[in-house]
Amino acid sequence: MEYKDYYKILGVDRKATTEQIKKNYRRLARKYHPDVSKEPNAEERFKELGEAYEVLRDSEKRGAYDQLGANWRAGQDFRPPPGWQDPARGHTTGGFRPAPGSGGFSDFFESLFGGGGFAQAPRSRSFEARSFEAVGADQQTRLEITLEEAFQGARKSLRFENGKSLDVRLPAGATPGQRIRLAGQGSPGMGGGSAGDLYLEVQIAPHDYFRLDGRDVLLELPVTPWEAALGATITAPTLGGKVDVKVPAGSGSGRKLRLKGRGLPGGTPGDQMVIVQIHTPPADTEAAREVYRRMAEELPFDPRSHLR
Repeated sequence: MEYKDYYKILGVDRKATTEQIKKNYRRLARKYHPDVSKEPNAEERFKELGEAYEVLRDSEKRGAYDQLGANWRAGQDFRPPPGWQDPARGHTTGGFRPAPGSGGFSDFFESLFGGGGFAQAPRSRSFEARSFEAVGADQQTRLEITLEEAFQGARKSLRFENGKSLDVRLPAGATPGQRIRLAGQGSPGMGGGSAGDLYLEVQIAPHDYFRLDGRDVLLELPVTPWEAALGATITAPTLGGKVDVKVPAGSGSGRKLRLKGRGLPGGTPGDQMVIVQIHTPPADTEAAREVYRRMAEELPFDPRSHLR
């Protein structure tokens, strides 16, 4: 008979913990479950996984299996070493009593343990399915919202390709990349296992004039040269409504004015940063050009003096 490397079958190291073995078994069993898998060798692989897990999850069986050592390779001809079976006592030297019937396990397994520990049952897909229970897989999808919805919170209706629909309430203050967990809304479980979770990854659509920096909201505020030079109070938009912003006299382009707490809400609310941008009026009439000529004569200003 062929030696079976149960560690290799489950894709774990020989020093793997019981939790690692269980995690890999569930992942692979979900992949090769005969009721859902489209793999050509799904049923055979599913049986191999079940057999490997039956041995490695049990500390006594695993210990007895490990006594064989790591020198065997999968597929090599194998015979149990002398004395492994004790006919007089009717069980292996590992102390495992044979169960009635083969239970669908391989000759290799039965040569070591005298039976599978599962009662005799028809070798059918329904039997294999009952031998495995797993939580359904988690799913993830992107959910795009507006910046206003991120600020205020929103209710969204989601519709999936399988016809399923969900009404979701988004909390105020959602940020790009944030994951919102909807418990039990993922893939259904198998063998009586509970459904997985659905994770919504928040994406915020570009805005016409606001930008986000974490929880801070950035706004470029156009001002005239005289407003920047003399100072002015200007009405500016925020996500919570319009407010009056005082632009100090002598402000230049790029100056940042902070509106405390006007960003996205949260444990520590963000601010709104108003960035002054000076816009020069066009010289598209003779009168406008005359004003600029007079300014050039009367205002001794050289913005490039520091470059000399």
